[in-house]
Amino acid sequence: MGKSAIVLAAGHGTRMKSRTHKVLHRVCGKPMIVHILDTLDKVGLDQIIVVVGQQREAVMETIAGRADVAIQAEQLGTGDAVRAALPHLREDTDSVVVLYGDAPLIQPETLQRLFDTQRSNGAAVAALTAEVDNPTGLGRVFLDDNGQIVRVVEEKDATEAERANRLINTGVYAYEADALRASAARLTADNAQQEFYLTDTLAILKGDNRAVVPVRVSDVDEIASVNDRVQLAHVEKLCRRQILERWMRAGVTMVDPDSTYIEADVEIEQDATLLPGTMLLGATKVKSFAEIGPNTRLRNTTVGEYTTVQYTVAVDSVIGDETHVGPFAYLRPGTVVGNRVKVGDFVEIKNSRLGDDTKVSHLAYVGDAQIGRRVNVGCGVITVNYDGEKKHRTVVGDDSFVGSNVNLIAPVTIGDGAYICAGSTVTEDVDDDGFVIGRPRQTTKPNYVRAWKTRKSQQTPSEGGEDRGH
Repeated sequence: MGKSAIVLAAGHGTRMKSRTHKVLHRVCGKPMIVHILDTLDKVGLDQIIVVVGQQREAVMETIAGRADVAIQAEQLGTGDAVRAALPHLREDTDSVVVLYGDAPLIQPETLQRLFDTQRSNGAAVAALTAEVDNPTGLGRVFLDDNGQIVRVVEEKDATEAERANRLINTGVYAYEADALRASAARLTADNAQQEFYLTDTLAILKGDNRAVVPVRVSDVDEIASVNDRVQLAHVEKLCRRQILERWMRAGVTMVDPDSTYIEADVEIEQDATLLPGTMLLGATKVKSFAEIGPNTRLRNTTVGEYTTVQYTVAVDSVIGDETHVGPFAYLRPGTVVGNRVKVGDFVEIKNSRLGDDTKVSHLAYVGDAQIGRRVNVGCGVITVNYDGEKKHRTVVGDDSFVGSNVNLIAPVTIGDGAYICAGSTVTEDVDDDGFVIGRPRQTTKPNYVRAWKTRKSQQTPSEGGEDRGH
């Protein structure tokens, strides 16, 4: 028995006041429509159809390869949107769920329960309902003595007495496919908005003596939808809470969940600890016993076991096991840090690889470099990787020592076990076991300072200048 889904995503969403299509606004790091597709993937469907309309190109680009597309040329209501999708529906579909692209919190278990209820009752449609404290703006659901749905009345068309009903329609349905085709064909636009309401299919099917059954949603947060920026922030908050609770129940410690932000595609292993101000974004992965934070932002970054990362920003990077990063480090894209490495305060690393047991303890820039194992990179070291036109690479071999305030002028290769004295500027390759002093010769004048100051104080203004010595 085939199962399909129709996702309504044609309206631009004028109340968002945005040049971005409503369903492309992000919630916890992903466009709302992608949340919906990810949820539907877990239900095990044979087909997904997304109905697009305004700004369709951007929506189609986002969902490419994940769903079939139907175009609603004019936005004439939800019933019209479904009618645009029906010609694309597979003929072997027995049941079809209809839902909205701006309600990203619906859970796969809820959709599966809709399918199961529709089939087990032999119903023409199972409609997801909810009882809410404030039903303003929502369609009201009315039941008969048998607990089946008699009709749904949109608020614009409801009387004052009907508006007092707190049982609302969520707009999510599971239809028998043939029943949806037949009832959608009979829709009319005889209402205040002169639109084709999908909700009218319920009354049509009820009039045909077909079963129209309600399914009460377990958690009303699932049906939260987005029509403006205020609602977007509310849905973001609800989604973030779901994510935080899921990871805490999976064995992740969060010292202050209210100040912790985790996006939807992040992965965290049990026994990791997140301190206040932690932001885990994109495809970040945190392994067991790692400690992240405080005040750390990681995007698309992997953190190894028993590693600490504090007061740090890392993007598109990999950090090994038992490594310490921060405070105040910046790992830019392409950074790979090995195991048992120390990356200290005010260190910036870009497109570089640090071998195991290496230390870059403070105030250094490592860019476009390959640093070996057990290397000490001193304070103030700079890999001078840019000549004004091109970037060049620096290679430092295993067991080398790079002293403080060293400039490594790329392209340059330092061999294994080399020693670069502090203050050196290195412009030539260094062989294994090489010892480098690349700084100006020091000149010292004994018993000079007091005499120099005395002579200077005795100069007349006309003599001017300072005694530069010999």
